[in-house]
Amino acid sequence: MELTRLPVGAALFDLDGTLIDTEPRSRMMWARLFDAHGAPHDEALLASFAGRRGREALVDHLHLFPGRTVEELFHEVLGHYDDPDLPVPAPVPGAVELVRALHALDVPIAVVTSGIRDYAHGLLAELGVDGLLDMVVTADDVAVGKPHPEGYLAAARGLGIPPAEAVAFEDAPAGVAAARGAGMTVVGITTTQPSAALRAARHVVADLRQVTVNPGPELRIRVTEEKSQ
Repeated sequence: MELTRLPVGAALFDLDGTLIDTEPRSRMMWARLFDAHGAPHDEALLASFAGRRGREALVDHLHLFPGRTVEELFHEVLGHYDDPDLPVPAPVPGAVELVRALHALDVPIAVVTSGIRDYAHGLLAELGVDGLLDMVVTADDVAVGKPHPEGYLAAARGLGIPPAEAVAFEDAPAGVAAARGAGMTVVGITTTQPSAALRAARHVVADLRQVTVNPGPELRIRVTEEKSQ
């Protein structure tokens, strides 16, 4: 496992699957929506929702739900959020520790998520990191979601950091594409996707225990896989 050092002017994190592993819960919620309407689906289809705004992802599959609108379906899937038999989200290993370490070194930190505002802030409060962040960009704050870079560009502007000096952490192909499109260095995390799906990331790690931060500030990354970017 190779050790890579990387200067970091700002750290930008996706939320679902990057800081907290909500993906098993999300996939079950989407599966229940499809099942309720007799709509065909498989693991690849459910995985395609990862990292994207739910409404935009639904547009791609609306033909499977004749007579229904995106808004109706989106609110229906949200209705499954409190189903008692769904998996309980858990912090991604090393996530909270890394955010705290970055904050201690005064590295600007933002979260850029495809989740809606109340949902995102609720998860950040559960993690106990909401008070350590300089900015949170949610699905409600952008006109176009990932893989479009708008959210990451908005975060860079808000932090006052050139995108080229920022490092983004992402677990889904749509998020990797968004951060790369913004001109950032991307660290992919294989919490929810195989490394092959994150091939556009500069570095790939299994989880955030493989990333530490030193004065400088610089990241030290025990790389599982390194890509050209």
